[in-house]
Order: sequence, then C-alpha cells, then structure tokens
Amino acid sequence: MSPADDAPGRPHDNEASTSLGNHDTRPPVAESDLDAVQRQLGRRPRGVAEVAHRCPCGEPDVLRTEPRLPDGTPFPTTYYATCPRLTGAISTLETEGVMRDMTARLADDATLAAAYERAHEHYLARRAELGDVPEIAGISAGGMPNRVKCLHVLVGHSLAAGPGVNPLGDEALEMLEPWWTPTSCAAIHAAEDDAATSPAEADDE
Repeated sequence: MSPADDAPGRPHDNEASTSLGNHDTRPPVAESDLDAVQRQLGRRPRGVAEVAHRCPCGEPDVLRTEPRLPDGTPFPTTYYATCPRLTGAISTLETEGVMRDMTARLADDATLAAAYERAHEHYLARRAELGDVPEIAGISAGGMPNRVKCLHVLVGHSLAAGPGVNPLGDEALEMLEPWWTPTSCAAIHAAEDDAATSPAEADDE
C-alpha cells in the first residue's frame, strides 16, 4: 500500500518491525534508517535495536531501543518516537491537559486501569526480549501502570505494538493533528536532498 493509499487513516499498522524474540538473530539496522533518524534528531541515535514503526512516507518514526545504551546507561524507554513532526504534534497535545484527564480516569475506571496494566506488562515483556537490566526491572515508561506522564512514550508504544495494546496510547494517537501526510514528508525530503546535492553542484560550476 502506498502512502497515498493509506490516507486519510492513521498510520497505526506496524509493517516495519521485525519482532523477533531472539535478540541475536535480529538483522542490523540499515545505515539509511540510522541516517534518517540522525536527520530527525540532530544526532546519531544510540542503542537502536530495530525500527519499530515507519511513517507512510517510509522513514522511521519510532525506534525500539536497547535497555542498556552502549555507554552502560540503563534506558527504560523501549519505544522512542523520533519524527519531529510526530513529537511536535504529541507535545501540542500534552499542553492541552490530556495527561491529567487520563490519569483521573484511571482512578475511576477499573476496566481502563486493567487494560493499562496489561500495556505496562506488554512493554516490560518486549523490553525483556532485548536483555535483562536489573536497574530498571519492573519499570516501564510514560507513567505506566498507574498514571500518565508522557504521551510520547504511550504513542510510540501504540504505533509499535498496533491498536488494542495500549488503550491510552491509542486514544492519544486518535487525538493527534495529522503529522505524516505524504505531501509534507515529501516536501521535507526534497529540501534535504537539495541541501545534500547543492555543494556538489556548486563545485561543478
């Protein structure tokens, strides 16, 4: 399915991830994907296990990250949103009081709280596939399982895992302003390509 065919639905289905339980058999992350994420973050990503989700434009927007970074630092955020348009949309949503309202609902809705607890357990299980880090044992991210303190984490989890795993991540994803339209992504990519080729063209003149 092309990006145009996928519009206007949300880019929730994860076709990019190779969700292998055996850490040693996962293929290396492509240099082109690492380069794309470096453009997004302004720095080289560390401890990348795999691309967990892709924007319909084809570039990574969520990474699955090793639970211990190369320098030895424990890193509990297994699913890390990288696309600046995605993270910007999430940041805007966070300013609207959504996290406070979600946390209040967890206290009042036992069914929602149970589903959120399952999301927490899923997050821990997926991290455990990558390795055991005692310093962060039992700690997921984003406030799970009792509160909501980072929508970036919850949305990243929902995009990577697919719908029905993290109920509040799914809700937040539905609330986001569009960030992934093929036209806007293509325009940004074209500008990047122009910037990359212009020095060589200048040398030829």
